[in-house]
Amino acid sequence: MPYTDMELPEKLPIFLQKEMVPFPYMIFPLFIDERDVQIFKAASEHDNLVAVALRDGDQPSDHREIGTLCRVNKITKIADDKFKITMEGLNRLKILELDLSGPIPMAHCELVREFVEKGMVSDALVQSLNALLKIALSHGKPLPDDVMKMIDYIDNPARLSDLVALYVNLPLEGLQELLETIDPLERLKKVYVYLTNEVQRLQVKSDINTEVNRKVGKNQKEYILREQMKHIQDELGEDDARTSDINELRKRIEEAGLPEDVHKIAIKELKRLERINQASPEYTVSRTYLDYLAGMPWTSSTSDSLDIIRAEEILNEDHYDLKKIKERILEFLAVRSLKDNMKGPVLCFVGPPGVGKTSLGKSIARSLGRKFVRISLGGMRDEAEIRGHRRTYIGALPGRIIKEIFRCGSNNPVFMLDEIDKLGQDFRGDPASALLEVLDPEQNFSFQDHYLDVPFDLSKVMFITTANQLDPIPGPLKDRMEVIRLAGYSTEEKLHIARNFIIRREIEENGLADMPPEFHDDAVTKIISDYTREAGVRNMQRTIATICRKLAKEITQKKPLRTPITPEIVAELLGPRKFHNEVAAENDRIGVVTGMAWTESGGDILFVEATSMPGKAELILTGSLGDVMKESARAALSYIEAHADDFGIKPEAFENRTIHIHVPSGAIPKDGPSAGVTIVTALVSLLTGKPAKRDVSMTGEITLTGRVLAIGGLKEKVLAAHRAGVRKIVAPERNRDDLEDIPENVRNELQFTFINEAREALAAAL
Repeated sequence: MPYTDMELPEKLPIFLQKEMVPFPYMIFPLFIDERDVQIFKAASEHDNLVAVALRDGDQPSDHREIGTLCRVNKITKIADDKFKITMEGLNRLKILELDLSGPIPMAHCELVREFVEKGMVSDALVQSLNALLKIALSHGKPLPDDVMKMIDYIDNPARLSDLVALYVNLPLEGLQELLETIDPLERLKKVYVYLTNEVQRLQVKSDINTEVNRKVGKNQKEYILREQMKHIQDELGEDDARTSDINELRKRIEEAGLPEDVHKIAIKELKRLERINQASPEYTVSRTYLDYLAGMPWTSSTSDSLDIIRAEEILNEDHYDLKKIKERILEFLAVRSLKDNMKGPVLCFVGPPGVGKTSLGKSIARSLGRKFVRISLGGMRDEAEIRGHRRTYIGALPGRIIKEIFRCGSNNPVFMLDEIDKLGQDFRGDPASALLEVLDPEQNFSFQDHYLDVPFDLSKVMFITTANQLDPIPGPLKDRMEVIRLAGYSTEEKLHIARNFIIRREIEENGLADMPPEFHDDAVTKIISDYTREAGVRNMQRTIATICRKLAKEITQKKPLRTPITPEIVAELLGPRKFHNEVAAENDRIGVVTGMAWTESGGDILFVEATSMPGKAELILTGSLGDVMKESARAALSYIEAHADDFGIKPEAFENRTIHIHVPSGAIPKDGPSAGVTIVTALVSLLTGKPAKRDVSMTGEITLTGRVLAIGGLKEKVLAAHRAGVRKIVAPERNRDDLEDIPENVRNELQFTFINEAREALAAAL
């Protein structure tokens, strides 16, 4: 009698569990504890029938409405308190009411009647599901032959859907959903969708396994061939050192993190190396090339220290003042903390010697927590020094850029290119043009050295260049750099640097740390003004070191240590003063005016002297003047002749008179337009007979109409004038904003007059 036609007992024992969902036509084992075995023993009183349902909560009464009617076939005791129940699923049933009052749970149930209407749709679904199941079995674990034959003969949608549901790997909730789907056609459609997904998963898995097996097979083949080669070499008595060397290279290449295209080139070169005779020069070239490829820091970088407060402390420890540079570094750190993949900046420090450009690079690296690399470009004439040599040459090597990054082992160091304005150029190439790609953040992410011949990313490197002057640097190269100017130091700043940095360091380096001498501030000031007139502090450091060495010599001669160091002791140890106050030592004179000049060593003062004598009307210029400065002198004379009446100059002052303009220190070349105002003042002083004030220093470019134009390097010029004892400065009105760059203590000690016309300078200086 079909199960759907039978009458159920009024109540059935019911077993609620969370482990599985039994289906009709399914024979399955169940492992239970001794406390639950009474449920199945009670089934013998109900024609061995029991209801099994899925529990969906923690309470005993929580269960799903649709369960399965099962027949208990066998009860087997497998341990003291463990039992195995073998059961067979018969039919779906609906649980109407649950009775938990007795010793075992009972349920009032009714059978679920399924109606299958055969037709084209059901036949097509059965055939499609059958075919899809065979595809799944071909990719997955096959079923026994008798089960396969049984599937071929099943045409009942309800039975086929239940059978296939057991094969599809579904979670409990999915199986319960199929169990609760009463309509066989609807259930068949759901099973078809599940099985389609399973087939796709199995196909992908099969493809992956095939690819893995192919690669594993290739690796196994290579391993076998290498082992055979090793045994052949042993039989021939060849040295195994080469094999181990190549194996070590192969291991380094695999661990180097090379980009995919570079990795292919490295493996190709390694296979080529295996075929080259060790005695051949080509072997060394190929071996060195692979060393560089495997040793480059493709993915190795240091972590930036993003503590801005700590970075500022480090910069202040190592350097005094330099506010703009410190602010620029802190800005970089701030942006770096907000954006991980920012490109490294390219900074150019321009200033006179001895102001701390090179040592500042080390401090920046220390504040960032990066490695520091420095190369000097002074006198470099060969392009291959930057880009490297091609490997067609025996003994070829990479350029300095790649070589230094290889040595430091990091792809984001602080890289200092020192003395970039001293680059040369000859028949071997132009290094400055080779640097265009290196110093361009839009290009250097794929910098290609001639030796490596593969792109290397330089965009994470922080490049810093230094120069004494910008003029020799080519325009395109200058355009790629962010220029930061470092002017010289004032006397007060030098005193602070000596007190906090230099004296302590020189005492340590000259062996006086156990008995350190004390330097009075007026002694250091005497060193600065009388022995080391300069923009930087390098000569001051040498002079202080000289004093420390002389003190060390006296100590070794059993003489007592002289401390504190006073100006008198400085004069005794260093001898006569080397520099005098040119301005303070001179009187006001006719035709002699104090000017200011910019040099690559910082600023300096110069004197423009003018005199006249009987002769033909001509202008004589001496003092190693450049073309631009000569033109300024001619323009100044033309302006004075045109406005002679305004200045009270008689016309005969120019008739049959030779005017001679001379700038002392005649051996030093001088050029530039900024002495125009100074020359006008000297000529007017000469022609009117009025002496010029020596403590007034002036600068500015003059035009034929008497206008005064802006000049460059005002800070360097003002500091030089201040060192020389000047107290009044005459400068173009357009340079008024440059006062912000001049130290406040220097501004307070000087009187500034800003002019638009040359006649205003005459009023201030004559």
